[in-house]
Amino acid sequence: MAVGGIGGGAGILVLLVTLLLGGNPLDSGSGNTSNPSQFDSRGGGSGGGDVSGQTMLSECQTGADANEQQDCRILGYVNSIQEYWSVAYPNYVETQTVLFTDVTQTACGTGSAGSGPFYCPADQMVYLDLSFFNDLRTRFGAQGGPFAEAYVLAHEYGHHIQNLTGVLGRTGGDREGPESASVRAELQADCFAGVWASNAVSTGYLAELTRDDIAVGLDAAAAVGDDRIQERMQGQVNPETWTHGSAEQRQEWFITGYESGSPNSCDTFNSDI
Repeated sequence: MAVGGIGGGAGILVLLVTLLLGGNPLDSGSGNTSNPSQFDSRGGGSGGGDVSGQTMLSECQTGADANEQQDCRILGYVNSIQEYWSVAYPNYVETQTVLFTDVTQTACGTGSAGSGPFYCPADQMVYLDLSFFNDLRTRFGAQGGPFAEAYVLAHEYGHHIQNLTGVLGRTGGDREGPESASVRAELQADCFAGVWASNAVSTGYLAELTRDDIAVGLDAAAAVGDDRIQERMQGQVNPETWTHGSAEQRQEWFITGYESGSPNSCDTFNSDI
C-alpha cells in the first residue's frame, strides 16, 4: 500500500491509499473525466445507482445475473463484504464503490485507471476501473477469474476498516521497505480479505467457496506482490522500495485470515511479517 500525503489549500493533508499497484491516483491521466457510477451496499433494485452506465441495479436480482454480468457480480461481492464487516465490527460505516472509466474526481483528487483500484479516506469510498481485472491477467500474469475480483474488493474494503479504526494514521511517512508501516498495512488488508472469504458464505450472498476459488484469490495476491511486479517490470528486485510486500507475504497473510476467520489474527503491526 502506498500512502501519498499532499499538502494543499489551507494546509490540508490528504491521504490516498492505492490498494494494489502502488501508483498515485492523484497523477492525472489523459482523456476526459468520466461520470462515475456509484452503488450502495444492499443495492439490488432498491436505491442503487447506475453501475455500468447501461445496466441498472434493478437488473441485478439473482445469482444468474451475477454470473452473467460483471457489474452485478461486483455488487454481490460488495454487499457480502459489507454485510460481514457490519456484524464483525460494531462501529462499521457502510460506504460506496465507484466504478469509473479512465479517470474520475474524488475527495482525494483525480483518480486514474492507471493507478489500479484505490480507497480514498477523505470520502471513504472505494474506486475501481473494471479494466484493471484485464490488466491483472495481461500485465501481471494472474490467471484471473471471479474470485480474483472478490479478493481485490475485499482488500480495498480492508483499507476502509483500517481507516475506521485509525490504523491508516499509523503509516505516517514510513512508506517504503520490507518492514515498513506501509507494507504492514497492506498485508493487514490482505489478511482482512482472507477473513471475509472465510465468512463469505454466512453473509448469504455467495455459494460455498471451492478450493479453486481460493487458489484464484491467492494467485491474484501473488501477482501483485512487490517482488513479482519489480521482476516483471524492472528485471530485478529491490526490497528497500517495497510498499506492499512480497508475493509470498501477501499469500501468507490472506491464508492467515482465511484459516482463522477472525480479524484478531491480522495484527501485522505487532507480528513478524
